[in-house]
Amino acid sequence: MTPHRFRPRLLDSLKDYRRETFVADLSAGITVGIVALPLAMAFAIASGVKPEQGIFTAIVAGLLISALGGSNVQIGGPAGAFIVIVYGIVERYGLTNLLISTALAGGLLFVFGALKLGALVRYIPVTIIIGFTNGIAVLIALSQVKDLLGLQIDKLPADFFTQIGTLASHLGSFNPWALLVGLACLALVVAWPKAYAAPQLADGPLTPHQQARRLAAKVPGTIVALVLATLATVLLKLPLETIGSRFGGIPQGLPELALPPFSWESAKQLLIPTITIALLGAIESLLCARVADNLVDAPRHDPNQELMAQGVANMVVPLFGGIPATGTIARTVTNVRSGARTPVSGIVHAATLLLIVLVAAPLAEHVPLAALAGILLFVAWNMGEWREFVRLRKFSFAYRTVLVGTFLLTVIFDLTVAVQVGLILACVFFIYRMSTLFRIEPVVGSGAATGIHVLRLYGALFFGAVAKAEAVAEQLPAGCRVLILEMHRLVLMDASGIDALEQLHRSLARQDVRLLLCDLNEQPLGLVRRSGLAEQVGADNLHPDLPAALRAAGS
Repeated sequence: MTPHRFRPRLLDSLKDYRRETFVADLSAGITVGIVALPLAMAFAIASGVKPEQGIFTAIVAGLLISALGGSNVQIGGPAGAFIVIVYGIVERYGLTNLLISTALAGGLLFVFGALKLGALVRYIPVTIIIGFTNGIAVLIALSQVKDLLGLQIDKLPADFFTQIGTLASHLGSFNPWALLVGLACLALVVAWPKAYAAPQLADGPLTPHQQARRLAAKVPGTIVALVLATLATVLLKLPLETIGSRFGGIPQGLPELALPPFSWESAKQLLIPTITIALLGAIESLLCARVADNLVDAPRHDPNQELMAQGVANMVVPLFGGIPATGTIARTVTNVRSGARTPVSGIVHAATLLLIVLVAAPLAEHVPLAALAGILLFVAWNMGEWREFVRLRKFSFAYRTVLVGTFLLTVIFDLTVAVQVGLILACVFFIYRMSTLFRIEPVVGSGAATGIHVLRLYGALFFGAVAKAEAVAEQLPAGCRVLILEMHRLVLMDASGIDALEQLHRSLARQDVRLLLCDLNEQPLGLVRRSGLAEQVGADNLHPDLPAALRAAGS
């Protein structure tokens, strides 16, 4: 197989690049960069690392994913879906091993893209994706209870039930100011205009109120909430834990490149975390790219190029102390709604974040953690597809089982277990469903003479349905001397199906009953010939249609 050609979408986008396109990309990039700032800090803190690590990830990964990716408008950076995974890895293996896992996952993602495996992500059932996404949203919300209530807990455990017990045992340290600020930020983000483009207004001169609306619509609600919460904390001297009190502030500028200490012994223990980061990154980035394709009038994304770009980003980010990165739906949608047209907007977004760090990093020292908790609660709510739980009664038992099972396993155990079990359940239910679609029915009114029995096969004769074929010999009417299997409606057959027909042929031979096969489709016919079943049955017992088989049976 020829490896996928490495060609970033940026190269095609720069052809015939115009000034008005740059203006649109510049405006969108600045907007999404401002939106990304509080999210990057919040995701890092919730993941158990320092806030600047989230910002460094958004800058470095955002630049690389936009410059090297296969989408016109996708924005990369730290994602809410990774919070639970990163927190668990840091808790169990430590920060150094998280950096190693991220780099190894990046290499794996690059290999996925080079081997053209991007399309395989689409084969993951939607029930599994909804289940683990909702489960991650619940875990994100639970992880923010500590800062939302201002509880004095040094470090939350990663286990779900242990987290609940720890939170319950520290309710005595509840801080009402933290709850007030967190809920106020949550309410403000919910109430603020969602579309970061000016609303369409009537023709004519704008009133002051309309001008204020248009200005407010361009300002992200997360930034408004963060600024107001920070001002209230400083001016009113509220007793709240801030970024400065917990982490000592954010440094101005990117850190120096540094290789994390690597050992083969550590790498062997990081197999599961590496695979988890790689699979989740692939799923999230390609789902995000598909969403973006539906929102913008541009060529569809190249999934393999996107995976290769995600791989490069995740291999480079750990050198700056960053955390796993992927495509982010919220920031990508913001980018599109702000008028982005090419990957240049993503590069501008990274440059905007870098400029903010260089100029305004000391101001982040006063940001209250309760405000970030309120913003993350909004992110968690938007992440989940909660309506699917309400609609469950409309779907099959298999759909409900896979979705709810994946959701519960994600919450109680972890994402890796949830996806593995979810895929197994989905496969089992699919096999069962396919086996029920296979059926064998007698053909009535076919003109068959006495002693000639005609059966028509429907569906797929595979390992999950062979029991029905094996029972045919025992169900034939008395006096049957010829059995014709009409197979025009049999669309697929596997090796187990061939084995079942061979056993049927032997059973019929013992009963002195002749077996004829007719009207086979291309795939079953090719398998019958390659397996040697055609020679066993005999060339004179294979016929192109039912009338020919009936004439041969009556001769």
